[in-house]
Amino acid sequence: MNEKHNDTEALILDAARKVFLENGFDGATMQMIASEAAINKALLHYYFRSKDRLFEAVFIEAFSRMAPNIIKAFFSEAPFEQKIRIFVDTYISALLQYPQIPQFILHELHRNPQRIVELIKSTGINPEMVFALIRREMDLGHIKAMDPKQLMVNMLSLCIFPFAARPMIQGFIFNNDAAAFDLFLENRKKEVAEFILNAVKP
Repeated sequence: MNEKHNDTEALILDAARKVFLENGFDGATMQMIASEAAINKALLHYYFRSKDRLFEAVFIEAFSRMAPNIIKAFFSEAPFEQKIRIFVDTYISALLQYPQIPQFILHELHRNPQRIVELIKSTGINPEMVFALIRREMDLGHIKAMDPKQLMVNMLSLCIFPFAARPMIQGFIFNNDAAAFDLFLENRKKEVAEFILNAVKP
């Protein structure tokens, strides 16, 4: 029974991820997700009572897959430079797989800011641990003195902004060439890492 339950839930999440990707949060409907999963709407509502809860599950799944890699990167014995590269690569790769996350976050920040904080905390990411690591790198002279919070927000912003502002950037800078913009996003893994590393050099 549990195995069947897990299989059905995984099927629904896969379908939801695809529908959210193709239609955005606002454009997706529970019926579209049920149809994509080839199940009836009643069964979908049994597992997830609303579109909101379903996207929350997709959101948590995305962060839960990403968080262990980020934590592993930051607290490994790898040089700080490699940690930054892994962080940026992991974060942008996750956003490429779940591009609706930034829009969902912005939407929720207007509606229920505390919910986003609670969702992210539920993934196990503790910013204070990252700040302590950054301070240690400063003490060792590996990076210049700075506010760790500023560095973390800069890293997140450089990764997230192109996804959050995709309609504007793709339309204005890339003349609505989606393929060129997707390549741009992939190339940002290297560009952002290099930008951050140059900014923190002692």
